[in-house]
Amino acid sequence: MMRALMPQLKIAVLGSGKGSNFRAILSAIMAGHLRVTPVLAASDVADAGILTLADNLGIPTTVITETKFRTRLSEETEASLVEELRASGAELIVLAGYMRLVKASLLESFPRRIINIHPSLLPAFPGLEAWKQALSANVKLTGCTVHFVDSGMDTGEIIAQSEVAILPGDTPETLHARIQEAEHQLYPEVLARFAKREFF
Repeated sequence: MMRALMPQLKIAVLGSGKGSNFRAILSAIMAGHLRVTPVLAASDVADAGILTLADNLGIPTTVITETKFRTRLSEETEASLVEELRASGAELIVLAGYMRLVKASLLESFPRRIINIHPSLLPAFPGLEAWKQALSANVKLTGCTVHFVDSGMDTGEIIAQSEVAILPGDTPETLHARIQEAEHQLYPEVLARFAKREFF
């Protein structure tokens, strides 16, 4: 007897930039490799690429407006975002280049349901421009990490990692480009595991 297919995992994607990881996720969905449904794309940057990508595919979008803080959301703004995420039906919150720290109301509303991808082999080189940190440290190996989000900066439990060698003559741009290639493969692979309900 065939087992019934599980309903597709509903995800909301939060980002602040061009949306290259979101594009990789969408490509995996369209190729039939990933059984997830994006139900919301949200950004704290009104003209972010992630919103354009979502709009073009008819995925609902929202702009997060925050005037008080640069690196996090005020309690009121985050509470409003939580309401939108709940209303969307999202089961998993996927951070893709989202440049603000996630605080208590979001973490408590989606416990172990928020994941992020970071361009280093955590716990090495947390924070901004991790590829530049790796070059400055003269290490031979870096990569990317998918992890659960907690209240710290890139400190949550590690789910999966992909290694990227640092080559002679690498510049910040060339290294970052190769790390992004690894990210675009790793993030859909991890989401496929969530879609199979491995983690909840």
